[in-house]
Amino acid sequence: MRTVNFNGEQMILLGTEINVGDKAPSCSVLTTALEKTSIEELEGKVKLVSVVPSIDTGVCSTQTNTFNKEVAALDHVQAVTISMDLPFAQERWQEENNANDVIMLSDHVHADFGMKYGVLIQKLRLLTRAVFIIDSSGVIVYEEIVEEVTDSVNYEAALEALKSAK
Repeated sequence: MRTVNFNGEQMILLGTEINVGDKAPSCSVLTTALEKTSIEELEGKVKLVSVVPSIDTGVCSTQTNTFNKEVAALDHVQAVTISMDLPFAQERWQEENNANDVIMLSDHVHADFGMKYGVLIQKLRLLTRAVFIIDSSGVIVYEEIVEEVTDSVNYEAALEALKSAK
């Protein structure tokens, strides 16, 4: 059983624990247009999946903006941010931040992504802070689940893994 800390309090993560080398699980999420989709529909590209608790917090906003800017120059990469936020909030944030190089996806309906990637915080029904990089064949080549949810991800490590992923 995986755990993380949220403001120092230990929290249990629900769902299946996945690791580097595993095939990325199929899951159902919503786009900002309220359309059902899945990450695997982004075929042929390396996917940077940035997982945040809520796009309207400073650390989550910074994480999404940072990855949005970094992937803009990488033609072989698609950045995705997933949270439990409503699609309307995600769309508003994306417009306010001019974040046009990231796809915003919501897991709020069924928490399908959270359960299949093992990143759903039981007590809060939020996704924990994490990064997954999935290569173009659908295999997870990088994973980081941040120990303290309020801390930032390791941008350097994620971007290094992203640049070497094919």
